[in-house]
Amino acid sequence: MNLAAAVAELGRSVLVVDLDPQGNASTGLGVDRESRRPGTYEALTGSVPTKDALVCTSVPGVWALPATIDLAGAEVELVGQLSREGRLARTLVEIHDRFDLTLLDCPPSIGLLTINALTAADELIVPIQCEYFALEGLGQLLENVRLVQQSVNPRLSLAGIVLTMFDGRTKLSEDVAAQVREHFGAQVYESVIPRSIRVAEAPGFGQPITQYDPRSAATAAYRALARELMEQKGAVA
Repeated sequence: MNLAAAVAELGRSVLVVDLDPQGNASTGLGVDRESRRPGTYEALTGSVPTKDALVCTSVPGVWALPATIDLAGAEVELVGQLSREGRLARTLVEIHDRFDLTLLDCPPSIGLLTINALTAADELIVPIQCEYFALEGLGQLLENVRLVQQSVNPRLSLAGIVLTMFDGRTKLSEDVAAQVREHFGAQVYESVIPRSIRVAEAPGFGQPITQYDPRSAATAAYRALARELMEQKGAVA
């Protein structure tokens, strides 16, 4: 949600597809509970056209396909369907050209919803907290991505890795950042997102950090990341 808001500040239209049943991205973009039906669940199951499930968020230039707890049951419903891993890709076809950038926000596990996201995506952005266990899980995530590339989405590529929750006061953060950069080199974005209580507070007010605290260090970091991303795509002069 913070990256989407920062990209929108560059004059781009952005769609955030919330695939997490907890709906945190929807909350952080100011989408109230009453506005979330229809949403991602209804679009995935085909009960409504995708365009009818889009919601204009509180952030100028950012739209959302919002999530509800109903998504928790979507994985069970999709299991028996033909080409179930490609349902999201087919869902997004009708609105693909409406936005300059579509961000798919995944749940924190490799289930059918995440596989659908990896099947629909052209590129993958991996946020990694500057903590040991996050580093340990990165290898498994990338192995799952490789399997998706081999089986259902050969065009999927790693756009980059974002170091997040970086605390410059701790040696652990510095060590994790150094290890990630040593192993992945240029695939790691230069922009680093610092640990910030302001970032944690912002969703409670239904705002991304760019609105909640426009002058914070975290906001500056997200704006730098947005520019890096769009420059990578050749979309920023």
